Amino acid sequence: MKDTISYERYERQLALKEFGEAGQQKLLQAKVLMIGAGGLGCAVLPYLAAAGIGQIGIVDDDTVALNNLHRQVLYNVHDIGLPKAQQAASVLRQLNPDISIRAFTERLTVTNALSMMKEYDVIVDGTDNFSTRYMINDACVLLNKPLVYGAVSKFEGQVAIFNCTGNDNQPPVNYRDLFPQPPGPGEVFNCAETGVLGVLPGIIGGMQASETIKLVTGIGVPLVNKIITYNALTNQLFELQITAGAATGDLIPATMAAFEQTDYDWLCGIVANNFEIDASTFDKLRANNDVLLIDVREPGEMPLIDEFAHKQIPLGIMAQEWPETESETIIVFCQSGKRSLQAAKLLAGHWGNRKKIYSLAGGIRQWKNNNHKN
Repeated sequence: MKDTISYERYERQLALKEFGEAGQQKLLQAKVLMIGAGGLGCAVLPYLAAAGIGQIGIVDDDTVALNNLHRQVLYNVHDIGLPKAQQAASVLRQLNPDISIRAFTERLTVTNALSMMKEYDVIVDGTDNFSTRYMINDACVLLNKPLVYGAVSKFEGQVAIFNCTGNDNQPPVNYRDLFPQPPGPGEVFNCAETGVLGVLPGIIGGMQASETIKLVTGIGVPLVNKIITYNALTNQLFELQITAGAATGDLIPATMAAFEQTDYDWLCGIVANNFEIDASTFDKLRANNDVLLIDVREPGEMPLIDEFAHKQIPLGIMAQEWPETESETIIVFCQSGKRSLQAAKLLAGHWGNRKKIYSLAGGIRQWKNNNHKN
């Protein structure tokens, strides 16, 4: 990493009187950790690297897949199967070789989050599941790190800045002030299950990059204690003020040791994978007439299933509409396998040992794609 400003590279930023050399120097000295190199990360990262953030960390344990490419534009078809964090870092180094970029290909957990995040000035959340969001939020509170939050689903996205004191000296809010408790099963789905317009993560990620730059340089009015919601279909933009809740602090682990003992998957209702079966086992079991197949997606979700007979009981109403069946085996499926895992836990709680309950790993979309390849 260079210690001096490249005037030619950053000429257009340096020309801004509100920014100037002082702003560029702050970027050069800043350290930003991007958690998630998916749709949001692929929008945030190139703008932070191009702007001249001196040190960037990228955390993602996933690999590139074909269904990523409509929104994760740092990658191409030749990257399929390769680690996202490493591929993103490689692209960014070509964009700006003057900065330092580090790729973490490990999954963020309670055992490594604090040690990883404490080395950085600003944390940017580009994840897509509630357990990781709550974990990142709580770690930022314990470490007193500002958190730039972003989320997308279907045609809407959100951006906010948490754990940061604004110019009005109001108490800093965090993610739990907005969502004190995780949603229940079937209440909110991620983009793997509901879909997302490809351009939307680019818009929301661009906003996250802008807010990060404003935080680092001190220019403008960052979204401290505020959240913006953007609808790509209507171009409507709403900004809401968030206030700190009196009981929010009680929801966050009191110490770093307590944080490392917290099971965020359990808190968010994510069950263990002991219910899961692969596509091959799914096909063998469904050939048996004594198997009940249940689609736990919402009506109208694509792809439609006409290859085998099944019932449809959306996850959100399953507890009110238990399936009546003489079958000894029940297999549930959804878009990606996440909702069906939750459904399997509900069914196991209802039927106990009287039924064999399974969930299709990877979801019905992956099953259909594999069948079409064969």
